Amino acid sequence: MGFFDFVSRLFTKDIAIDLGTANTLIIHEDKVALDSPSIIAIDTRTKKILAVGEKAKQMQGKTHPDIKTIRPLKDGVIADFEASEFMIREFIKKISGIKGSFFTPALRMVICIPSGITEVEKRAVKDSAQHVNAKEVYLIYEPMAAAIGCGIDVTKPQGSMVIDIGGGTSEIAVIALGGIVCYKSVKIAGDVFTNDISYYIRTKHNLYVGERMAENIKIEVGSAIEELEHLPEDTAVQGRDLITGRPKQINVCYKEIAQALDKSILRIEDAVMETLSQTPPELAADIYNTGIYMAGGGAMLRGLGQRLSKKTGLPVYLAEDPLRAVVRGTGVALKNIQKFNFLMK
Repeated sequence: MGFFDFVSRLFTKDIAIDLGTANTLIIHEDKVALDSPSIIAIDTRTKKILAVGEKAKQMQGKTHPDIKTIRPLKDGVIADFEASEFMIREFIKKISGIKGSFFTPALRMVICIPSGITEVEKRAVKDSAQHVNAKEVYLIYEPMAAAIGCGIDVTKPQGSMVIDIGGGTSEIAVIALGGIVCYKSVKIAGDVFTNDISYYIRTKHNLYVGERMAENIKIEVGSAIEELEHLPEDTAVQGRDLITGRPKQINVCYKEIAQALDKSILRIEDAVMETLSQTPPELAADIYNTGIYMAGGGAMLRGLGQRLSKKTGLPVYLAEDPLRAVVRGTGVALKNIQKFNFLMK
C-alpha cells in the first residue's frame, strides 16, 4: 500500500447500512454501531427536524398538527428523498468513531436494497449516500445479504433459498455462484401484518388502536398458526371504543392474530411456491437437501417456519438473530469487497 493509499484509508470510514422500512442498522468496525427506527419528526411550520429514530418513534401517534412524523422509506425504497438524506446523516453522526471527529471523514458504504428495485430507485439510494459524504457506494441485494448473514457461502455452485421478511417487503430468492437465479419480491411484510392486526381489532372488537399498539400486539402474541407448542399469554390491548368513544381495554389471544394474518401469509406462501416453480431442477435438488433459510424481523413471527415447511415440504431454518442477519451479511460484503464481485457500484 502506497503512502497516498494509506492516507486515503486513514481518512475514510467503512460502514454497512441496512436501510429498512421499519429499522435502519449500521455496521462500523465489525460491530452493529446503530439500530434505530427509520422515522423522523418534523415541525411543519419551521420545517425543522425535531427528532430522529427512537425519540421520533415515541412521538408517533401522539403529535399535534404542528408536528409530523415521517417514515422516509416505503416498501424498502426511498419515498421522501430529503427526509431520508437527513435521517441517514443524523444516524451516521451517532456512530462512535465518527461522532466527535475533528474532520468529517469520507465514507465507503455498502447499502442493501430490495431485489425488485428499479434503476430510478437505485439512483435515489446512491444520491442520498453521496450527499452524506460517501466517496464510494456499493449496493447489494437484500436476499444476497441475508444469505451471507445466515452463514451461506453464496459463491459456491450450490443452490440456496432465502426468505427475507422485513418491514416493507418480503424477498424470496434462489442464490448460486454469487448471483440471484430467480426471485420474487412482494409488498407483504411486517407493516402489512401490523395493519392486518389493527383492522382485525377494529372490525371484531370495535376498538380503534394506534400503529404502535398494533405492533406491540404482533410482538407479544403474533402467530402464523393456531396450534403452537409454547403458548404466549394473552395481551392487554388499549384503544378507543368506536361505539362509545371512551378509552377501553380488551385481552387478545394468539389464535385471533393467526386469523388476522392468515390472508397475508397466504400471499407469502404463494410467492415462495412461485419462486420454487421457477427454480432450475439442479438447484431445486440442492434446496431439497439444504432447506430454506429465513431472516428479517417478520421471520420471527411464531409458527411461520412451521407453516412454510408444511406448505413446501422442505425444512425451514431461522437465522441466528434474524433481525440483524441482513446487516451482518452487508458487513461481511463490505469487508470482502474484492471477493464479492456481485456488488454493484
